[in-house]
Amino acid sequence: MTLKHLVAAATVALAVQTAPVLAQDAAIDAMQEYMMFSEYEAGIILPQQIDQTVFETALFVDTRDAGQFEEGTIPRAVNIEWREVLDRIDEIPEDRMTILFCNTGSLSAQAAFALRVAGRSNVVVMQSGFTGWQQDAAYRP
Repeated sequence: MTLKHLVAAATVALAVQTAPVLAQDAAIDAMQEYMMFSEYEAGIILPQQIDQTVFETALFVDTRDAGQFEEGTIPRAVNIEWREVLDRIDEIPEDRMTILFCNTGSLSAQAAFALRVAGRSNVVVMQSGFTGWQQDAAYRP
């Protein structure tokens, strides 16, 4: 093996090793940028803020699993499990408010964070989730 081949092999090996680190750094940078420049209450909505106008114009995404979705959900909500939001990002419109919810807001908060880091500023998480909507929504059809 010539010196030229050894240098080429070493370069490829180094590139393969550093690619995941660079990707990880880019992801961390994106999350940090989002967190540093978001307003304190950015990305959330309370059930009390969901009046008839919000209800009729927003898309509701139930981030719970299919079994929970089948047991009951917000009318007209679509089911995209929280782990799948980035895989199914094309199903989430960019041109209107999208409200993500789960039972209490914890899983949907993770999904909303991922989507917002991915550039979807129209996505909000409903604090207190489906339970809170059942108890406190300003409008329920």
